[in-house]
Parts: sequence; C-alpha cells; structure tokens
Amino acid sequence: MQKPTQRFSGKDTRTKINKAIRAPELRVVGPEGENLGTLSLADALKTAEKFKLDLIEISPNAKPPVAKITDFGQFRYDTKRKASKAKAKAHVTETKSAQVKIGTGDHDQQLKAKRIAEWLEEGHRVKVDLFLWGRYKYMESAFLKERLDRFLKIIPAEYKIADPVKKSPKGFTTTLERTGAKVKKSDKPKILEEEPKAEKKKKVKEDKTENKSKKKSLDDLLEGGMI
Repeated sequence: MQKPTQRFSGKDTRTKINKAIRAPELRVVGPEGENLGTLSLADALKTAEKFKLDLIEISPNAKPPVAKITDFGQFRYDTKRKASKAKAKAHVTETKSAQVKIGTGDHDQQLKAKRIAEWLEEGHRVKVDLFLWGRYKYMESAFLKERLDRFLKIIPAEYKIADPVKKSPKGFTTTLERTGAKVKKSDKPKILEEEPKAEKKKKVKEDKTENKSKKKSLDDLLEGGMI
C-alpha cells in the first residue's frame, strides 16, 4: 500500500540551497559580501561551483530573490548563533505573584517587598495577594484594604496600580506595574524595620547614660561617707 504524500500546511520556511532553488533569476552576493549582480539560476550555480561553495537563497521574498554564495555549514552555524543572541536579548514579561498575610512580620514583609521591587525593575507585572484565613475573613473590608495598602507603600520601587485592589477568593488582590523609571537608593521608601532599629539605638544610648549617672551618684555617696 502506498503511503499518502505529505503536504505542508502553511508557508514553507525551509532554506533552499543549490538545485532546490526555483527562482529563474537571483541577485547574488559573493563569498566576501560583494554584489555579483542579477544572474540566472544556471549562472549563479556555476559561479558557486567555481568557488566550491553553496548557493543559498537568503531572501526568497525579495524581487528578485537574493542568494549568497557561502558554505552551508558555516551559514547554518551563523544563523543559529544570531538567533541565540536575539533570544537572549529579548525580554519576556511575566506576571509574578506575591502573597502576604495579616500576621506577616516586619522582616518577612521587607523581604517580600524587596523581591517585588526586583521583579518590577525587571519589567514584570506583580500580582500581590493579601491572604485571609479564619476570623480575618470576616473583618471589615476597609481595614483589610488599609493593611494591604500599608504593605504596598514599603515596596522600594516606583510603580503604578495596573489592577485596583479588589476582593478575591483568597482575600484581596491587586496588580502592579513599573512606571518606567528606576528608583535611586536615596529615593527608596524607608523600610519598616529602620525605625525600630533607630529606637533601639536611642534606647541603648539612654540606658548607658542612666547607668553612668547611677554609678556617679554611688561614688559621691561613698566619698561623702554616707554609705
């Protein structure tokens, strides 16, 4: 039984070389990039044979089509290398997801905010979810939206709200997009933990001053024979 002939659907994008080329005439480019003019297919093939190279149709849609005389193996290698470079430069935008909870600590919030900022600066959209469970599901919407908004304010990047805060099956959600400008370090919002650290340093300093004062008072009493 004879197998049915395969038929290609759509446009054939395979590169044609040598006798597979069907155009009656071609604008030919030489091995060094020189313009050899418009030649008949037969003359182009003869010229390629003189150079002991291949005739490769590189622009089939041009009028007349353009062919280059070169080594097919080298041509295929160069084509793949160019495609790889173009793919590496092409930036794929994704929608990333981040989740926060009412009970998330300050340190964890900072880490999540920093990661979101990195995604935004890479050009991605970020979907931020406020996850609710148990009794938190029945709290007032205004309070819950305020908590989500409070978290959004500590994200160290410039962004815009692409999708406003709204109710979701898990709680509340919103989507952020980068505005285009990168944020300078000096312009980044202060992280929540910075204030407690400052207060802690102030408290340690006050404790040292108080202890020093107490020691001085005790020394005075000893010198005066009071104790």
